[in-house]
Amino acid sequence: MRMPAKPPFKFVDRITSDVMFEAYGRDKKELFVNAALAVSHVLCKVDQVKPKIEKEIKVEADSSDDLLVNWLHAIISRVDIDEMFFSKFTIIELTDTRLRAFAYGEPSSPAKGLTVVKAVTYYEFKLEKTSDGWMCRVSLDI
Repeated sequence: MRMPAKPPFKFVDRITSDVMFEAYGRDKKELFVNAALAVSHVLCKVDQVKPKIEKEIKVEADSSDDLLVNWLHAIISRVDIDEMFFSKFTIIELTDTRLRAFAYGEPSSPAKGLTVVKAVTYYEFKLEKTSDGWMCRVSLDI
């Protein structure tokens, strides 16, 4: 009997002033995509956002930890700069210090918005390889 797949992310309820989640992936690319989806689920009603418009996102950092944080910051920034919500992410290139990806979505609207995210923080931040692949824990300042 095959065990059901682990969900791509879950929200952690032990903090009240921020939103914390854990994301999972069989590899780093899948982990980064699932972390981006978790952020999108905080920002908007993802199931109502159609992946109609493509935006390229490139980020660099000195480490994998910083790359994940910069990636999530870039998504939050693009929501504000491009006035868009995103529901799909595809990672084209991922190294320990560089990421190139595409985010797909549509123009934002108050009806589809949920929570304003100010920043990604390093509070209880974690990025690690596990027996199942990769996991991260991220806290968002809301």
